[in-house]
Amino acid sequence: MSISENLQSIESKIVAACQRSGRERDEVQLIAVSKTKPLDLIQDAVSAGQLHFGENRVQELVDKQPQLGDEAQWHLIGHLQKNKIRKALPLTDLLHTLDSIELARQVSRIAGEEGITCRALVQVNISEDEAKYGFSAEAAQAALDELLELPHIEIRGLMTIPKFDPDPEATRIHFAALRELRDSLGVDQLAELSMGMSHDFGVAIEEGATLVRVGSAIFGARG
Repeated sequence: MSISENLQSIESKIVAACQRSGRERDEVQLIAVSKTKPLDLIQDAVSAGQLHFGENRVQELVDKQPQLGDEAQWHLIGHLQKNKIRKALPLTDLLHTLDSIELARQVSRIAGEEGITCRALVQVNISEDEAKYGFSAEAAQAALDELLELPHIEIRGLMTIPKFDPDPEATRIHFAALRELRDSLGVDQLAELSMGMSHDFGVAIEEGATLVRVGSAIFGARG
């Protein structure tokens, strides 16, 4: 199948998941995860109407973003190293991986020096996976006041990457837990929930995802 056909298939699944959960289609944004993919495939996706893309590595973002210009919006969905902050911020429309208070402080400082505001999500290690970055649920709650007060960051919501399980239903508990955490914080501006990937984004939408990160179902398996 072509990238255009893959996007149409995913769109149908997003619509179905929204219908199952009583949500409107415009509540969910599809992010095409383009990490390791060449620019010609990304351009095929743009031609098919996809304008939001996710990259894991800052260097790939640096290489790709200028070539598509303002046509696309870029989401940094991989861990941000502190020495890459200054390169990443001007190119990133939404940072999904604000995973520690120390990183947040540095992002705010550098964003101020660059004269920009960083739109960001707080990464929560909701499944307590030792291999993943992110705040624990309790640490996210404890850090929230400081995160919201940082002058050059606009916190828009939460993000998680649960432990992988081939059964999408096995991740439902983690997606529900992130939504419940967000709701318990009682902060209106935390509207976004970034969760769900190629194999489980339908379940994530049913549990409240507003941003789903889909790569292989669009571009094929990693080369």
